[in-house]
Amino acid sequence: MKVVVMGVAGSGKSTLGAAIARELGGRFIDADDLHPQENIEHMRSGQPLTDAMRWPWLDACGVQLRDSERIVLGCSALKLSYRDRLRTFAPTLRLIYPHVTETVIRERFKQRKGHFMPDTLIKSQFSTLEEPTVAENPVIAPATMSIEQAVVHVTAVLIAK
Repeated sequence: MKVVVMGVAGSGKSTLGAAIARELGGRFIDADDLHPQENIEHMRSGQPLTDAMRWPWLDACGVQLRDSERIVLGCSALKLSYRDRLRTFAPTLRLIYPHVTETVIRERFKQRKGHFMPDTLIKSQFSTLEEPTVAENPVIAPATMSIEQAVVHVTAVLIAK
């Protein structure tokens, strides 16, 4: 099983992804850990990544998906083209989309400690976001769900497929 938890910064990709991986007996990888240092410094300075900066990072994420049997990857994958790039490595990947509003993200960023992405990039995250389509068959986990509820919901759907 190859799963990508996608969404804007602060949407809970890492927390939800790690919990899903534990529940399914898989490995969790945070795509933030695969960014080259220059990408991190670029974002830390308040600048959004360009597509040219994202492609090598997405390829590194794709290699992890391809080379792992049971994996949950927490990766923004904000555009359909980014998700399609990941699918070239893992055609059967399943998308999990923790759906949150910009208001919720702004509140979460106030509590966030030690992450390289500043709150000044929230607007660009939402501007870039192309929500997953019906054709992508995402499992949606609304922000109103607790992590525990979201894990139960997501794993039930994944196991049923």
